[in-house]
Amino acid sequence: MTLPSAIGYLRSDVSGARQVWDENQIRSLAKKFGYDLRKTIVFNATTDRPAHRLRVVVSRLGVDAVFVPSLAHFDGNEVPVEVVAVAAVITVSPQNTHTRRAAPADNTRR
Repeated sequence: MTLPSAIGYLRSDVSGARQVWDENQIRSLAKKFGYDLRKTIVFNATTDRPAHRLRVVVSRLGVDAVFVPSLAHFDGNEVPVEVVAVAAVITVSPQNTHTRRAAPADNTRR
């Protein structure tokens, strides 16, 4: 039986001294939920277009979920639409699952 796959994601500037703790929490929750955690992606405040880069990694690896310590690791404390369009996003604290959903339709084309 193949487990669903996932990656971890965090921003080192948000985690600070708690980065190792956050990585361990991601691993623990992924295991508890039955995911094969393939790797953890670490960006920082200077990473250009982090949501786009994360979406590219998710798409290339074909993972089912992204585990993140909290919404504080995303710009604006919100799950990026482009990420949740390709994978579920699961936060450690508070523990919550943002299920994969299609991006809103572009109604501006005629």
